[in-house]
Amino acid sequence: MESSDDDTLSERSCVSEPSFRTERSGGSLSPCTSGLVGPPGDTLPWNLSKHERRKRKSQDSVLDPAERAVVRVAGEEIVLAARGVCLKATHWQLSVKLRKHITDLYEDLRDGHNLISLLEVLSGVTLPREKGRMRFHRLQNVQIALDFLKQRQVKLVNIRNDDITDGNPKLTLGLIWTIILHFQISEIYVCGESADLTAKEKLLLWSQQATEGYPGLRCTNFSSAWSDGRMFNALLHRYRPDLINMEAVTRQSNRENLEQAFEIAESLGVTRLLDAEDVDVPSPDEKSVITYVSSIYDAFPKIPEGGEGIAAQEVDQRWSEYQSRFSSLLQWSRQHTALMAKKNFPQNPVELKALYNEYIHFKEMEIPSKETEKSHIEHLYKLLEVWIEFGRIKLPPGLHPNDLEEEWGKLILEMLEREKALRPAVERLELLLQRANKIQNTAVDCEEKLTLAKNTLQADASRAESGEAVQCEGEMACYLQDCEALIRQIEQDLKILREEKYYQVDQLAFRVNCLQEELVSLRLQCSSVYRKGHFSQSLGPTGTEPPWQRATDGGLSLGQTLLGAVGAVGAVGAALLRRPMARSQLVAMSSSEDEGSLRFIYELLGWVEETQELLEGAEWGADLPSVENNLQEHNTIHTAVEELLSSLQEARSYEVHMQPHRTSFYFY
Repeated sequence: MESSDDDTLSERSCVSEPSFRTERSGGSLSPCTSGLVGPPGDTLPWNLSKHERRKRKSQDSVLDPAERAVVRVAGEEIVLAARGVCLKATHWQLSVKLRKHITDLYEDLRDGHNLISLLEVLSGVTLPREKGRMRFHRLQNVQIALDFLKQRQVKLVNIRNDDITDGNPKLTLGLIWTIILHFQISEIYVCGESADLTAKEKLLLWSQQATEGYPGLRCTNFSSAWSDGRMFNALLHRYRPDLINMEAVTRQSNRENLEQAFEIAESLGVTRLLDAEDVDVPSPDEKSVITYVSSIYDAFPKIPEGGEGIAAQEVDQRWSEYQSRFSSLLQWSRQHTALMAKKNFPQNPVELKALYNEYIHFKEMEIPSKETEKSHIEHLYKLLEVWIEFGRIKLPPGLHPNDLEEEWGKLILEMLEREKALRPAVERLELLLQRANKIQNTAVDCEEKLTLAKNTLQADASRAESGEAVQCEGEMACYLQDCEALIRQIEQDLKILREEKYYQVDQLAFRVNCLQEELVSLRLQCSSVYRKGHFSQSLGPTGTEPPWQRATDGGLSLGQTLLGAVGAVGAVGAALLRRPMARSQLVAMSSSEDEGSLRFIYELLGWVEETQELLEGAEWGADLPSVENNLQEHNTIHTAVEELLSSLQEARSYEVHMQPHRTSFYFY
């Protein structure tokens, strides 16, 4: 309690009891010295001058504005349901809670029961009480209430239990004011306040902060500064600018401003404790104004002590901040939800790996930061929620945190689906990359063997040109078989890459084609080196084959390797003349159809060379029987040559189906 309030209360309370007597007349009290009896149910203060009494009688009221406000406050508070919201509820609301009604302030507090109920509602503490109806029980109940107030550090000046029990008007009003001052006004909290401020000073500071910036208004007190009603309207306008036009306030009369402020405040939950005529005076009653302003403070949003909140001056700024943050995060969520929904991943392992790393960075870095932003938005909404409920902010559809949470949930769901699809795609592409690397390594091995084969063939070609016997025919057969096996293995892996649509399958296929071309070219060169009369010379004197001409691991000689499963070359006679292998057989033995077609061409060329050598070394016979025999053999060879024409036409028909870079071998 502040000292000025204590002094005022002391002045109002220090009246000798013998100068009064209590009279029951419809529950009213009147002073014994004046002999004046007020209207039923009302009380005439006995310390007023005759002029003031006469003035109040002419207004049909014997209570000053402060007393009427206190009576209204007490009537509401005695049936209030929750602490700290006194002066707000109506009699209907309160009667539902406590089933108690106040009709005469002084009479209804005399037994102490209603006084105890008032303190229980305000404090939330259950107090003991006497149930009897005798004076002793009444005094005891009032004493319980007074002792409770003393325990709560409430100063009571010259107020005893019999003062209330006897219905002393001044002391009863003083007690009610003390209770109001302690339980409602003393709980005012102003941001940045000094700890040594009194309740009245806190309320004044809050009023000054709330009305700061309004031209022509300066809140210096709780009396004259409020008489024209503009201060009330400014206070309400700060919290609900949509309800009051301050330009119109400057043109309206005092009564119009006051009526407007009281009606709007009442619509916002503030009990109407004052009448316009009580305030439209040069110096309105300070306690009445304090009581009413504290009611406004209690009903309006505020920053809780020790907690977070948004002051009335900051509402518009924080609301704009909320909208901006909300819209930005909502748009970001929708954009990335659409991005996460895309499942057409690149086939390039480098690009796919980069995409996966980008997703991991998004998941581990961006999402947590945006979750922090979302939490900040939700926290900001909680601070603004009291203003939304108060009506200061109109929340448009789609701006609730639940709407943002819904979009956020869609984003997280799409992220999970994307990761579910992206991880296997990365693993699959890594396996394909391993297979592609295997093809590259096998191709390197094949190139090395082809290089060795070329060097070996070049050495035998030099020997053949100098008239020496070739030495590396078997070794060449092994090289060629090894290269065929490697290329066949590459073709199998390449087939898998084609089926999986590996992004570099064309480059790998081109490299394999180059290897096949080198192998075919090398075969052609071998047929040229090893078919110029050296096959017959390569046989030993006993008719056995040298070691290098023995069957290879696959059971084929060099001739068989070059031209398929052929017979011995160099034998004279039509009986030993072989037929060219069919194209279908050679394709089945080759790594690709194009290679089979090329081998078919080389088979035909080799057959022509063999037949030519056979004819060149043939004997015509020395007598008629031998000539006839040779003629018959010649007819057989002639028939085989004619059949060769159909094979050449078949080879020509497949020329158009070969890849362009292979057709040149047709004209080799």
